[in-house]
Amino acid sequence: MKSYAAGTAQDLVQSVQRVLIDERTLAQRIQTLGALISHDYEEKRPVLVGVLKGVVPFMADLLRAITIPVEVDFLAISRYRPGQKGQVRVLKDLDICIKGRHVLFVEDIVDTGLTLQYLLKLLRAREPASLEVCTLLNKTSRRLIDIPLKYVGFEVPDFYLIGYGLDYRERFRNLPMVGIAKAELIQPHRL
Repeated sequence: MKSYAAGTAQDLVQSVQRVLIDERTLAQRIQTLGALISHDYEEKRPVLVGVLKGVVPFMADLLRAITIPVEVDFLAISRYRPGQKGQVRVLKDLDICIKGRHVLFVEDIVDTGLTLQYLLKLLRAREPASLEVCTLLNKTSRRLIDIPLKYVGFEVPDFYLIGYGLDYRERFRNLPMVGIAKAELIQPHRL
């Protein structure tokens, strides 16, 4: 079996079974989302909140596509552990007070909705004026919790996705597209 421990650019690209969303399509959709958000939040000076690390590429591109003043802050949370699905521990909290502010929670991907539900509850307790969700990728086939999403970039099928912030064991976040990971990459290690 091929080892994916090597770190060359070719290894990164060869880890993708198929490109699901290419760079150009990502850029076009993010421009559209930025225009919608700019229109909807005009004169509201929203706070965009994301969770490190996966959201970083999307958040950076979305910020450049938004044409109104915004503020940005990040949370960092613990990873899932076997048997603790949906349980979250906040490692880095917000620096900005969101009480009375319009908050747009920005996600890279929403699948089960368990983590998002927890984080939205945490943010609602801080009494924002409004709280909406923008996600780049929406994987409804895995949804366990129905959560309203105001802005959705793409509906995606139930595959293990890598690239554009999405990782497998902290690797592949820097791929410029969203791709389906090769089965041999994740099968031996998937929990």
